[in-house]
Amino acid sequence: MSDPRPIFLRPSVIERFFNHLFGTLVGWGIGLPHNYLLQVEGRNSGRIYSTPVNILDYDGKRFLVAPRGETQWVRNARVSGEVWLKKGWHRQRFALRELNDDEKPEILREYLNRYKTTVQRYFSVPAGAPIAAFSGIARQYPVFRLVAQ
Repeated sequence: MSDPRPIFLRPSVIERFFNHLFGTLVGWGIGLPHNYLLQVEGRNSGRIYSTPVNILDYDGKRFLVAPRGETQWVRNARVSGEVWLKKGWHRQRFALRELNDDEKPEILREYLNRYKTTVQRYFSVPAGAPIAAFSGIARQYPVFRLVAQ
């Protein structure tokens, strides 16, 4: 049985450096179609924080998955209820609807299958695993549906 507690995988110094570099490039508009710079208001400071993310377009909807678990951007997004996605000069605001654990397995499976090269290390199940394998780990990964405002 998997650990039911939410996780947080802190990035290493090297990962923080590459996230900053990649975030800068995505902010300039350089990156793959699913790469965006996520911007969210800090829940205490009110400051805007940014981090690069992979957006999943699936079944006509957009999803934001937190492969590192309960990160600061997740906590900030829950409090503010909205985020911005930025790429180049384009910036769009989205309201958030957090998915329940029973809604997550299909989204987590699709996310991992599409972006396995960059996110497999954060998942305890392999890409290509059956959807049932994601039910046991769903609680560990916050997933939000993005609703354009």
